[in-house]
Amino acid sequence: MAWQGIGSRPREGAPLGPRARRVLGLLWHAVFAGLENPALALTRARAKLFLWMPVALSLGIGAYFSTPSEPSVPLYACVGIAGPLSLWVWLRGAEWARFPAAILVLACAGFVLAGWRAQSVAAPVLPYRYYGPVEGRVIGIDRAASDKLRITLDQVRIDARIQPKRVRIALGDMGDGDVPPPGSFVMTTAHLMPPPPPAAPDAYDFRRAAWFNGLGAIGYTSVPVMRFAPPARRDLGLSAHRARRTLSQAIQARISGQSGAMAAAILTGDRSGLSEATREDMRRSNLAHLIAISGLHMGLLAGFVFALVRYGLALWGNRALVWPAKKIAAIVALLAATGYLWLSGAAVSTQRAWIMVTVMLLAVLIDRRALSLRTVALAATLLLIWRPESLIAPGFQMSFAATTALIVALGPWARVARRIPRLLRPLAMLIATSVIAGAATAPIVAAQFHRVSEYGVFANLLAVPAMGMVVMPAGVIAAILALVGLSMPALWVMGLGTRWILAVAQYFATIEGAVVPVVDPGPWVIPLLVLGALGAVLARGAGRSVAILLMGLSVFFWLNASARRPAILIAPEGELVGLMTPQGRVLSKSAAKFVGARWLEADGDMTSPQEGAKREGFNGPNSARVAEIAGRKLIHLSGKSAQSNLALLCHDNALIVTNARVKTVPAGCDLWDQTRLKRTGAVVLDGQGHLRSQARPGPRLWNR
Repeated sequence: MAWQGIGSRPREGAPLGPRARRVLGLLWHAVFAGLENPALALTRARAKLFLWMPVALSLGIGAYFSTPSEPSVPLYACVGIAGPLSLWVWLRGAEWARFPAAILVLACAGFVLAGWRAQSVAAPVLPYRYYGPVEGRVIGIDRAASDKLRITLDQVRIDARIQPKRVRIALGDMGDGDVPPPGSFVMTTAHLMPPPPPAAPDAYDFRRAAWFNGLGAIGYTSVPVMRFAPPARRDLGLSAHRARRTLSQAIQARISGQSGAMAAAILTGDRSGLSEATREDMRRSNLAHLIAISGLHMGLLAGFVFALVRYGLALWGNRALVWPAKKIAAIVALLAATGYLWLSGAAVSTQRAWIMVTVMLLAVLIDRRALSLRTVALAATLLLIWRPESLIAPGFQMSFAATTALIVALGPWARVARRIPRLLRPLAMLIATSVIAGAATAPIVAAQFHRVSEYGVFANLLAVPAMGMVVMPAGVIAAILALVGLSMPALWVMGLGTRWILAVAQYFATIEGAVVPVVDPGPWVIPLLVLGALGAVLARGAGRSVAILLMGLSVFFWLNASARRPAILIAPEGELVGLMTPQGRVLSKSAAKFVGARWLEADGDMTSPQEGAKREGFNGPNSARVAEIAGRKLIHLSGKSAQSNLALLCHDNALIVTNARVKTVPAGCDLWDQTRLKRTGAVVLDGQGHLRSQARPGPRLWNR
């Protein structure tokens, strides 16, 4: 065989001790021994094809979102031909070829699903900046990072040729009580703009997220919002929004301060009462998942209702022996989870959690294991078919990573738990759960948010038990007692739990070194790492060997991420330039704080944009900042004098960036103005000023 002997131990003559040779041999065997018979590994893999379904769909969906431009008709035709041919091989081909053929069929299906979904949600997007009257219906209320309240409107009417489907407007100094309730028709005068492009190539694309949410413009207003019509009586679609808003205000009226705002966020999904300081504490302590309704909340709610009903029925004496108490409890828990989904606004994370819980409760109803890799695979497959764009959302990645890791660890934990004293098992299980889930999600958190909470495990050990044992049970009991007007005692207990969680978050957020910055690993590290981890769990033989190699490759890329950071970054509208220096990235000016903050975060630099602008590198007045790169001048022009300065400075092959539109480009320099940047988006240049990558390599549905 071609691979014969690849799993053998190192030669006896190697200058290593016996123990080192043994360890090295075991590692060598674990990585490469499976490659001896890849055909056999492919044949055996068919038995786990169901578990591979979401992985295969993800390959196709990821391929769609990774294409530099919108897939053309010929490309879809190729996918349409490859799919049926692979299906024939799957059904009629050689045994070893059927598994890869099935993966290719599902990948083609994922590609087509993602393209169809992107086309089906198409809605008008405002192509330019607008200032004027705005009318619409309030369909959402939340809070911006600036701590200002925001409203989302549909049925929008503006004085422009393009009418966006939805707009999001940050309000001025309006208080929570002044915001019109959901369903109200309002008018105001606002500044609107298209959703912003990525701050850098491969950075988070807000325009893409806005496209799938039907958001055609964002903006702000500094004048009051006037309500000119109340909610329509037959507007059942927004009944959940009104109920959520009413319930949220009632909870915050009974539980004062941020603890009440957190209780409202947990029970209703309304996070508009949470201040930015509280949310930052939750992020820094790795407790932000407690204020976004997700799998933890849905699981705790369904689990508490399930236990309450099942053990309540067990008290009914002989009838408990006749009735299927377990299945009745599963049905009631499913109804409770569905009501929670409706009340909380059915955000994507909540939908994902509801699907997971529903699959598990249905497994109970048909006498199958509720917690297994098959239930996770089914839930992931359903969600990817329904919303393919979920794949690129951090919430989807972290949720399924944590769930998969916990299920894989169930077997080893059962063997370890037998050796732990019975009284200590709940505490040991809590610690193990936090460590396993934290380890599974840590790479995703680090890659997506460019930071890791150093004490997040300890914060979760103190906060999650309060959530599961105090906050959620008290919330469910308060909802039941509210029917007879006796919810106050339960809400008081819930307030104690939320105050404890906030105190834990504040303590760990303020410890020196609580947050460790992480360099952006690049677009391929997490896909390779996740694919390798799943392959290591699901595959055997050659497949597992390849999976381990993929994980090693992702780690290699991540360790070398710092060396690959861009030498020069230009913002999408020429409003900022960033130059990498030995002291870190220096910014051309302190304006454009959002873009500058994103660049520094991706560098693994916790410096603020204001401090980044003070570093040595750029000199001169604010309207004409000058730096030296490889014997050339790098000049950033801004303000009213940009046009006149351009004529004076455009010589000696200078690299000039300006946030203006230049009608006639003078000779003698390499100019990046708004006209050129509109075609490319944000760009990365190398140390000599040559183009390395751009945020818009080709037109996509969301950036045309």
